[in-house]
Amino acid sequence: MDTILKPIMYVVAWIMVKLHDLFAIVLGDASSWAWVLAIVGLTVVVRIALIPLFFRQIKASRGMQIMQPELKKLQEKYKGRKDPASKQAMQQEMMALYKKHGTNPFSSCMPLLLQMPIFFALFRVLNNAGAIAAGTANPIGPLTREVAAKVQDATLFGARLSETFLSSSDSQVKIITVVLIVAMSASQFLTMRQLTMKNMPSSATSGENPMMRQQKIMMYLFPLLFAVTGINFQIGVLIYWLTSNVWTGGQQWYAIRRMPAPGSEAERAMKERIRAKRIAKGLPPETDEELAEKEAAAAAAAARQGQRVQPVRKSRQKHSAPVASSVDELLEGQQEAEASQDARDAGGLTAAEREMKRYQARMARRRQGKKK
Repeated sequence: MDTILKPIMYVVAWIMVKLHDLFAIVLGDASSWAWVLAIVGLTVVVRIALIPLFFRQIKASRGMQIMQPELKKLQEKYKGRKDPASKQAMQQEMMALYKKHGTNPFSSCMPLLLQMPIFFALFRVLNNAGAIAAGTANPIGPLTREVAAKVQDATLFGARLSETFLSSSDSQVKIITVVLIVAMSASQFLTMRQLTMKNMPSSATSGENPMMRQQKIMMYLFPLLFAVTGINFQIGVLIYWLTSNVWTGGQQWYAIRRMPAPGSEAERAMKERIRAKRIAKGLPPETDEELAEKEAAAAAAAARQGQRVQPVRKSRQKHSAPVASSVDELLEGQQEAEASQDARDAGGLTAAEREMKRYQARMARRRQGKKK
């Protein structure tokens, strides 16, 4: 295993030693907490590197939600058909759906799976620290014999970072290991549940949905797997995984709060927050239709920004320009309406209502112009 993981072990050892040297400036070279914080810092560096993958995970999760109506129709189509040909045909059509929406049932597990090589590399680095300190194993990058001896002596509340539940007979080590294993498993479960249950529409969380069944199986299986195997991991590795789970939970909470899936519990909570803010400003609360229009406008603007601008013939510029600017005009109108006072004119309309009527009139004129 060391041969396969050797390049990753060098990177892990280099980051951990350099972070220790940085924390040692404040805490002192002999401080065990400098090594504990070095492992936490290693986790943060890895998770920052995985941020692009995290957003791909969120995108893939949304793709799973968007395809739910098509998936449900597919399930109805093959309902009650148990023959091998029907099962194979259903599987092929389901794979085509996944490809069409650019997603798959295991998209939420990708950050977890990509961390596994780093996880095992840290395991091997801590496991070899004793042999390197004794001079019976070669140094790993900056983890020389002298540095490895310091790693061996580093402790967390009296328990060495390189010890495991099974390798030690010290009750202090066993207690701290069990606490870390429980915290690691619980945080793993909560982060997976947050993504699976709070950011999916109610139609997708049905027990009849095969994707949801798979998600629930993984939600319970992964924490159980780490709880069982945790007794073989060093305290330093358990610190790494607990920190990673806490980071994942915070990152998901922020993303779900700002970009909830349509129809999910998180989206309903976001709408309530928006309405509460408008009421606090003295503005009338937005209706669901107004929120839907705003979301559609934002999605259209994002789509336009992500596309290359195509050249337009002079004969078409006159007709295409108003359509291209309609989203911007709507957003500007909404901002001006929200900034204005909640005053009504002679017709009994607020500034927001007047702006909406003007926008609707402009759009009606443009639609008539297109028909001509």
